[in-house]
Amino acid sequence: MAQSQAKKQRQKLIREGKRSPELSRSPFAFQDLRTRKTKTKQEQLHRQKYKNHASPYGDDGSFYFSPQSRCFLLWS
Repeated sequence: MAQSQAKKQRQKLIREGKRSPELSRSPFAFQDLRTRKTKTKQEQLHRQKYKNHASPYGDDGSFYFSPQSRCFLLWS
C-alpha cells in the first residue's frame, strides 16, 4: 500500500533526528468528542420511568400550594 506524502515527510524528519510531529499533538486529539444521539442500554435500563416514585408512598418531600385554594366556612 502506498504511503501518503505527509507520512513520508514525518518519517524523513524522524530519520534526520528532528522531533516527531506526532509528539506535538494535543491529548484531545485522541478523545472521542462525538455527542451521543441515543441512550445506551444501561441508561435505558436505569432511567426513572415515572416522577415521584422514589419512595413506595410517593412522598418525596414536595408539595403544592395554591393561593386560590383558601376556603372559608360560614356557619349561620
